[in-house]
Amino acid sequence: MVGSPLILIVDDDPAVRTSLERLMKSAGFRVASFASTEEFLNEPQDDVVACLVLDMKLPGANGQELQQRLAAEKRAIPIIFISADDEPHVRAQALRAGAIAFLSKPFDEDALLKAIHSVLQR
Repeated sequence: MVGSPLILIVDDDPAVRTSLERLMKSAGFRVASFASTEEFLNEPQDDVVACLVLDMKLPGANGQELQQRLAAEKRAIPIIFISADDEPHVRAQALRAGAIAFLSKPFDEDALLKAIHSVLQR
């Protein structure tokens, strides 16, 4: 797996994190996951990140706030949002701000993998 793309996951639900970690590993990706925006920000990021799978609703700073912070810091990490609450205006705002995709929970694993592969082909 050394040299394979690194996918980061930020989701406060342990079951979702575990499921996504297994999916990413089975697809041949390296993966790291975090329970909150703060945990993500406190972890040094030495490797090149291929993609960030980011829950919209998180304790503390939410997914959109993290997206804004990364943009302000000029950290160009492609983001795929996942959310149980698919509010059209939130979806539109996230996509306008540069998100690659916005998937509603529960989402099809193939849709997530397709979105990740589209990032990797850029």
